[in-house]
Amino acid sequence: MTSQLHDTTFRGFASDNYSGVHPAVLAAIQAANDGHQVAYGEDVYTERLQQVFAGHFGDGVEAFPVFNGTGANVTGLQSMLPRWGAVVSAKTAHINSDEGGAPERVGGMKLLTVLAEDGKLTPELIDQEAWGWGDEHRAQPLVVSITQTTELGTAYTVDEVRAIADHAHSLGMKLHMDGARLANAGASLGVPLRAFTRDAGVDVLSVGGTKNGALGAEAVVVLNPEASEGLKYLRKLNMQLASKMRFVSAQLIALYEGELWLENARHSNAMARRLRDALDAGIAAGELPGLGFSQETQSNGVFAILPEGVADRLRDRGFRFYDWDAARGEVRWMCSFDTTEADIDAFVAGIREELAGR
Repeated sequence: MTSQLHDTTFRGFASDNYSGVHPAVLAAIQAANDGHQVAYGEDVYTERLQQVFAGHFGDGVEAFPVFNGTGANVTGLQSMLPRWGAVVSAKTAHINSDEGGAPERVGGMKLLTVLAEDGKLTPELIDQEAWGWGDEHRAQPLVVSITQTTELGTAYTVDEVRAIADHAHSLGMKLHMDGARLANAGASLGVPLRAFTRDAGVDVLSVGGTKNGALGAEAVVVLNPEASEGLKYLRKLNMQLASKMRFVSAQLIALYEGELWLENARHSNAMARRLRDALDAGIAAGELPGLGFSQETQSNGVFAILPEGVADRLRDRGFRFYDWDAARGEVRWMCSFDTTEADIDAFVAGIREELAGR
């Protein structure tokens, strides 16, 4: 038996991928483990998952479980594009900034990116790159991709998604949503998942699980069958077809069949809000000199500006987190489904001490 190698009291604020697996998800994996099931998705768990997602998004949707978010995005986008197609996205989009070039190098698509200060596209921003149809010298902009919640922790409202979808469709383009933190968006907006996805005009959706309590489980969900082709083959081609798929599907069932997805996301959002509120109060009282914020806190991420040297001193204390834009002192603090109030309070105390002593 492998001995425990890590300090279980350690909490990081660098990523919601630092957290472990929710006990209910572990139990679901264990429950799926006994006996045999047909491989490559012909199992009862993957069949059940189709019904679970139909409950969220409506009849006629089809879910394709995959291993990770990059695989979901690349595979989903490939299914929406011909070889000459391009994708309009924000510069900060995960597909552009954090997937190692996979959409372009593996997926074979061109990314056309625009600057969005809050991480959110608008019809006007899309128009900066949505042009040149029929020009053989230009990759054809045929898909818009948005992230919900965004890489900057902001959330698109239902109306904002609908406006983008209507605009994209009016141009003959399709709309893809990277929903790695879809649950956090649902918790933030307080509406059903369908309201800001299928009902708002999203065609193909990446549904996240890993950042919200799963071991390694995501899915491509086709909301509009006319917008996607060949996913059955592309998933295999992109090395995202699980032979023992029941274990991926069982995790997503555990999250999405009931309200565990929502409970986990509400908690991680609430911990980010607790962190932001405590620091806002300190700023108002004049106790945190030099601290500021660069984005609204609308999900489980807090984006802050720290004076020079403070971030490194906090990390020396054991509070691990990433620089977002080191040149301007911008950092990102992420909360997870298992972040506790005590974790937040200890972090706030550390920030206070470092800013007071700087």
